[in-house]
Amino acid sequence: MTTTQDHGTRESTQQRVQPVGKRHLSGLDRLLVQADRALRTLSPGEPCHGRPSPARAEAEAELSSSERRHAAGLMRVNHSGEVCAQALYQGQALTAKLAKVRSEMARAADEEIDHLAWCEQRLQALDSRPSWLNSLWYGLSFGLGAAAGKISDRISLGFVAATEEQVCKHLQDHLEKLPSRDKKSRAVVKQMLIDEEAHAHAALSAGGRRFPRPVKGVMSLVAKVMTSTSYRI
Repeated sequence: MTTTQDHGTRESTQQRVQPVGKRHLSGLDRLLVQADRALRTLSPGEPCHGRPSPARAEAEAELSSSERRHAAGLMRVNHSGEVCAQALYQGQALTAKLAKVRSEMARAADEEIDHLAWCEQRLQALDSRPSWLNSLWYGLSFGLGAAAGKISDRISLGFVAATEEQVCKHLQDHLEKLPSRDKKSRAVVKQMLIDEEAHAHAALSAGGRRFPRPVKGVMSLVAKVMTSTSYRI
């Protein structure tokens, strides 16, 4: 025989063991999640990722010292770009008004982890390292993402699309500049380009606002500062 008290106890227990992913997160919880994500992004060591690197299907080429340095510089820029992407998406997920948009930002950030891991793998193979300025880039990008999300979800999604367009331009430029023999790095960049184009399209399809040309011009100037410094530092 089941008493009312027993029934209530079982309900209470079921509530306590409810999966974390289905619980409502408070503002503090979400801040802690963002802090954990930042530490994981910026800490040394290859991030956890889902897809294997496209580079694994290619043979490692014999590169000259100058080719190796140049390839490492370009992949360091790409790695910093993925650090910025992580921060941008996390900032937007924190302040987005619609739960659907927050979920989309979190999903996109998860996909970008693959890129982060692939770039770090290539840097290690090229006997190089990530940029020392990544913490700075993360902080600035997180702030921009949070501000965009605070304004409106349309602006937030539009900012994603405009940012991904800039990233695609850099990736296309890197495909031209990478040593032709470095097929591993080229394979990584090609797959990143496919993914980033898809992210830009998805953001616009979700209702993102297309940014005017002058705004994109300012974003391009900021991106040039990041790429030129991350290539060397």
